[in-house]
Amino acid sequence: MERQVTLLIFLLSFGFVLGQVSYIIPEEMSKGSLVGNIAHDLGLQISRLKSGKARIFTPDSEEFVELNRERGVLLVKERIDREALCKQTTPCALHFQIILENPMEFYTVTIQVTDINDNPPIFGKHEMKFKISESAVIGATFVLERAVDLDVGVNNLKSYNLKPTDNFALKLHNSADGNKNVEMVLQKPLDREKQEQINLVLTAVDGGEPQMSGTMQIVITVLDVNDNAPVFTQKTYKATVTENSPKGTVVATVTASDADEGSNSKITYSITNALEDIINIFQVNENDGKVTLIGNTDFENSRSYQIHVLASDEGGLTDSCKLIVDVQDTNDNSPEIKIMSKSTVISEDVKLNTVVMMINIKDKDSEQNGKVKCSINENVPFILTSETNNFYSLVTDSELDRERASEYNITVSCSDEGVPSLSSSVTLTLQISDVNDNAPVFERSSYEAYIVENNTPGLSIFTVKATDADWNQNARVSYILEDSSVNGVPVSSYVSVSADSGVIHAVRSFDYEQIKDFRFHVKAQDGSSPPLSSNVTVKILIQDQNDNPPQVLYPVQTGGSVVAEMVPRSAEVGYLVTKVVAVDVDSGQNAWLSYKLQKATDRALFEVGLQNGEIRTIRQVTDKDAVKQRLTVIVEDNGQPSRSATVIVNVAVADSFPEVLSEFTDSTHDKEYNDNLTFYLWLWL
Repeated sequence: MERQVTLLIFLLSFGFVLGQVSYIIPEEMSKGSLVGNIAHDLGLQISRLKSGKARIFTPDSEEFVELNRERGVLLVKERIDREALCKQTTPCALHFQIILENPMEFYTVTIQVTDINDNPPIFGKHEMKFKISESAVIGATFVLERAVDLDVGVNNLKSYNLKPTDNFALKLHNSADGNKNVEMVLQKPLDREKQEQINLVLTAVDGGEPQMSGTMQIVITVLDVNDNAPVFTQKTYKATVTENSPKGTVVATVTASDADEGSNSKITYSITNALEDIINIFQVNENDGKVTLIGNTDFENSRSYQIHVLASDEGGLTDSCKLIVDVQDTNDNSPEIKIMSKSTVISEDVKLNTVVMMINIKDKDSEQNGKVKCSINENVPFILTSETNNFYSLVTDSELDRERASEYNITVSCSDEGVPSLSSSVTLTLQISDVNDNAPVFERSSYEAYIVENNTPGLSIFTVKATDADWNQNARVSYILEDSSVNGVPVSSYVSVSADSGVIHAVRSFDYEQIKDFRFHVKAQDGSSPPLSSNVTVKILIQDQNDNPPQVLYPVQTGGSVVAEMVPRSAEVGYLVTKVVAVDVDSGQNAWLSYKLQKATDRALFEVGLQNGEIRTIRQVTDKDAVKQRLTVIVEDNGQPSRSATVIVNVAVADSFPEVLSEFTDSTHDKEYNDNLTFYLWLWL
């Protein structure tokens, strides 16, 4: 088994260990096969895997690999089929994580699955049939179906061979997708009298070890020589079509016959006209000779068309005919709309019946087909009036409001009375100019913003935003800080407002312990004369910063005294020795405290509660344990960055006070203590 291990480990400040290890294994390994020694490769002890309840986590429910915690190894759990897992994608890999608890750690594992040659080349069908005339020329080519191999790399399809090679040779072409296109080339004339049917075998071979292959049968039927040309039933056909008939309309059907038998009697029809006015309007079905419309016929442009049709058999013999198509007239001219005069901009305070546009209507058709009626789209404050025949005016019909609609797209539609009726339209885009009739409006009825204490003066706090429904200068908003005071001090000594952007800046550095919040007003004023304005209330809340370390209240650290907690030697697991009590004058998460055991005379004897600071025994106290135990506990807050304090806790493991006193007063045993010590013994019951 090929196996490669790559290990990357990242230790983050918050305590998680992130690591990555990768392996390479072949597909189709049996269940229980070794993938890798994950404990060794990650530098983990077996005991850590057990105590941390190590387990595998996969994004989906299917697991191909399992973790043996007793041995610290990864094993194949289910058969891995690379083709089912990744198809043609390379490289093919499994991704999962190994999770451990207490402390929480996780490692990413990548297992690359390599291909083995377990799939032969396969053809889509077992047999291909060809019918080839004995008159086929040397060099004629015939496309063959190519094989597919599910394996990749060297195990994929490599080559083809064709047997026997008496009449045909094999020709391969490399395609853009990397596959090989296969052609059969005639290299020796066919003779139907000698051999009516030829059977060949096409073999596809891969490049794997051992080599695998697939085959397909090729059956060739040799046909007789073609010696009769097609003949049309008429030399000239005639048909009629109504102009503007829909595409796909059948105009006529031309028919030819061939006296030959078999494939030599199969006829193909085609149009030989080179002019675009024919080939862009008509097409002929190559199999049945039906001539249909693919474009539009226009009586005004052409009243008749002549189409030349060719009939060809498979031997290359042909005949031709002519199809004359007459076009019948219909109502095919839409009304023409000409704009005589128009306005593109009007003020929103214009008077009623103001003329916006004048138009002229004309239809080239006659009688009913030339009579025209016009209208405009609904729900617009305009109407269309007609003073004389073929002349219309567009006028205002109600008051305009640019803020409600700053632009109108007014469509004038005109229809004639032909059957079917034809119509046309023209659209006027009309801009409504502004007058100053709207005051600025803030996006919110009030604002709240936060700033962390100890900020730098000039710091941008946030932005107030007001919009004015008017336009241009009438909508240009300026921001003004209204006069007020905070605790008797002008608000301008606390904050400033940018007149153009509405950005509020801190003028001074704030102290959360002195001021926690304050309010002021900002006015938004437009640029018209006289201006319109509105104001909004802004509340600034000062956020606490982690600028105070935890303070240890108990045990009290005294310069000339030693405070010791007494633990009897009969203490069971979980015995409460003492409790470290600390506070943090900050607020929020900056005051959330956690307790950790930093150093200890015997780490295997004590633990500290992460949240409550309780020091408890984690095993049974024995006679072998030293009387004097010294613990260093670190207290950290949850700020970013965190701040901490440490406290030394002295613990006496003894059943009597004299035993403790002799141990702690013997200066020869602990040079770290002052000779002039006052000793306090605390008993926790």
